[in-house]
Amino acid sequence: MLKHTLTALALATGLTATSLAAADYPEHNIQGIIQWGAGGATDNVARSLTPHVEEALGTKIILNNRPGGTGVIGMNAVMHKRPDGYTVLYGAENPQLYPIMGLADFTYADMQPINVIAQGLVVIAAPADSPFDSFQDLLDYAHQHPDELRMGDTGAGGLPSTLLAMINSVDSLKVRSVTFGGDGPGITAMLGDHIDFMPLSLAAAKEQIKAGRLKGLAVFTREPVDGLPNTPPITQALPDIAAYLPWGPFWAVAVRKDTPEAIVDTLSDAYAKGVADEQFQRFLSDNSAKSLNLQGAEAEQFLKRWQSVTAWALEKAGSAKVSPESVGIPKP
Repeated sequence: MLKHTLTALALATGLTATSLAAADYPEHNIQGIIQWGAGGATDNVARSLTPHVEEALGTKIILNNRPGGTGVIGMNAVMHKRPDGYTVLYGAENPQLYPIMGLADFTYADMQPINVIAQGLVVIAAPADSPFDSFQDLLDYAHQHPDELRMGDTGAGGLPSTLLAMINSVDSLKVRSVTFGGDGPGITAMLGDHIDFMPLSLAAAKEQIKAGRLKGLAVFTREPVDGLPNTPPITQALPDIAAYLPWGPFWAVAVRKDTPEAIVDTLSDAYAKGVADEQFQRFLSDNSAKSLNLQGAEAEQFLKRWQSVTAWALEKAGSAKVSPESVGIPKP
C-alpha cells in the first residue's frame, strides 16, 4: 500500500518511478563484473579500490570475474543487465580496440563511463632463471631463432598483442603466442617455465619481480622506473619506439549507457572518493601507476585519445584487422 502511495505521489509531482528509485539508490548490493581473471592487474585494481567505494555508497559491491574474449564476455554481460546501476563493469583498455580487432562492434562509447581510474606501466617480464637479462638479449636471440620463443598473450587486442604490434612496427620480433585468460594465469605459466616472456601490467608483475620470482627485461617507458631500478627502459633496445611513448594500459568503471543520470552521479561521486582515498593512492604509487580519477567529459576525452593513438599504431604495424578510419576512429 505504501509503495502505491509513494508511486502515486511521485507521478503527481512530476516524478517517474525510475527517478523515485534513483533517489533511493542504492537499496541493495551491487554486482561488480571484472572483465579479466583473478590475480591480474584489473582484478588487483578492482579489489583494492572497491572497499573505499563501498564505504562511500554504504553498500556492498560483490565482485565476480568474467574473463574471456579479451574482456568481451564481461563487458557484454554488463551491457545486457538492467540499466539500474546495480551492475558495474571493472574494465581495462581493451574495449577501445574491439572494432579494429574484429572482436565486437562496441567500445566504452557504447556504455556510460563512471570513472577512468588510473593508467599503468608495462613491463616485459621473464622467468627468474631466464637466460635473458635484458630485452636486447631476448631480441637478439629472436632475430637468430624466429618463431621459437613463447610469449604469453591474452588474445587479440590484449596488452601483450598490442605491445608486440608496436615492437614489430619498428623492429622484428617473431614469436609463438600462448594465450591465457589474463595476467594472473600468464604469470603462473612463467613461474612454471611454460613460456619464455610476457608483456604485463606492472601492477600485476611488480611484486613477483621484487620477490625474485620473475625478472624484468624492459619497462615500456623512455626513462627508468623508480620501482624497478634494475630494469632498463625499452628505448635502450628500441630507440624508435619512443614515438609511441608515453603509453600504457588503463582501468575504468562503466555502466549501461541508459542508466538514470541521478544514479550515474551517485556512482561517479562514490568512485571519485574511492580513487582519491589515501590507501588506494598508495596502492597506485606502489605499482608505478598514474592516478587519473576522470569522470564525465574528461573521461570521454581520455578514452577517445587513447583509442586514436593505439588504433592507428596497430594499423601502422599491420596488426589491425579493420581500418580505424572505416569504424570512425580519427588519426591522432
